[in-house]
Amino acid sequence: MSQANAIFRKAAFRLIPVMALMYVVSYLDRTNIGFAALTMNRALGFSPTVFGFGSGIFFWGYFLFEVPSNLMLEKVGARAWMCRIMVTWGLLAMACAFIAGPTSFYVLRFLLGAAEAGLYPGMILYMTYWFPQATRGRFIALFLAAVPMASIVGGPLSGWLLDVSGLGLSGWQWLLLLEGAPSVVLGLALLWLLPDRPASAAWLTTEEKQIVAARLAAEPRGELHGFWELLTDKRIWIFIIPDFGIVIGLYGLGLWMPQIINHLGFSHLQTGFLVVVPYLVAIAAMVVVGLSSDRRGERIFHVAGSAVMAAAGLAGAALLTSPVLVIASFCVASAGIYSALAVFWTLPTAILRGTAAAGGLALLNSFANLGGYFGPDLMGRLYAATGTYTLGLLALAGMEMLAAMAVILIGRAFFTQKEA
Repeated sequence: MSQANAIFRKAAFRLIPVMALMYVVSYLDRTNIGFAALTMNRALGFSPTVFGFGSGIFFWGYFLFEVPSNLMLEKVGARAWMCRIMVTWGLLAMACAFIAGPTSFYVLRFLLGAAEAGLYPGMILYMTYWFPQATRGRFIALFLAAVPMASIVGGPLSGWLLDVSGLGLSGWQWLLLLEGAPSVVLGLALLWLLPDRPASAAWLTTEEKQIVAARLAAEPRGELHGFWELLTDKRIWIFIIPDFGIVIGLYGLGLWMPQIINHLGFSHLQTGFLVVVPYLVAIAAMVVVGLSSDRRGERIFHVAGSAVMAAAGLAGAALLTSPVLVIASFCVASAGIYSALAVFWTLPTAILRGTAAAGGLALLNSFANLGGYFGPDLMGRLYAATGTYTLGLLALAGMEMLAAMAVILIGRAFFTQKEA
């Protein structure tokens, strides 16, 4: 067993940094519009409602193409398909620098979502090819640490680029253009960096490949194997509820946080650095919670407790007025949101195998990720109606509480104490 664990650590050392970097550039490209909005909205005459709808429509493209994308990954292999995803979304992310009005904003954001569809559930599926269920919580947490890491890298960079101009392009255009380019480069590099499965990994010996295969074959098998079978299983559909609640808070806060902090009286560059703080806290929290969940063999209350923390942080940001306390509340909210999301994904992967995993993870993520549309759109509409962020943040807090209650009910109904 110790030999197998050493091999899994070796695989994690090779794969998790690459996967995390993929998600860093992915998340940066889908959310840097929140920073661009600090000057883009004024330059193009976008109202809060136009920005909220356009930033969120990304997830409708993601929704429509995610299941087909993940089924293609299972068919053609992770290496080639992830290369396709990253190159096409990188080119579209760069094209967003040339948005000229609401229509081009909506179209390009929709196409960006369609191009990126399948990345996240594809990587979760990819982990099931390499790591046993007992260790998956920590590895998913390390992978998802890329999300706040993207904001840690992108916050100061985006804040600086907003004040750059030249060659007839404004700062927000340079921001979108330069932050989209790494996706193309990394996508091409995946052809050398990402083996499809352990059997094709050049850095594993024949004996190590056999040990990995034997360990994964000994895993308890999920009850669902076929794609059509999973469509009739109510658990898959019920899983959407807590995931949607978590995600609506993630993107509702993430895409509007730069504007909220900027409105507290900080400059573009100061805003870029202050946005980093909640994400630094989130990285530490999600790794600690992921490790705790693995060591205790408990999932449900780790997810629910984290979601309650997120709700408390969002409510604090809504009701407090001191800039220090608002940013501290963002820290609590971010820690809760990302910790809940990291551990949540150990639940569906515990019951899905084979084609069901490819289709089911994508189906779940595609519906739940619509929270990425409704969160920013809701924030925009409520801000336009009230002139403050208070009601929008409270609405996001309510959705995190819904997620906490839903995951507790799921645990009681569908998992034994040992499984959960």
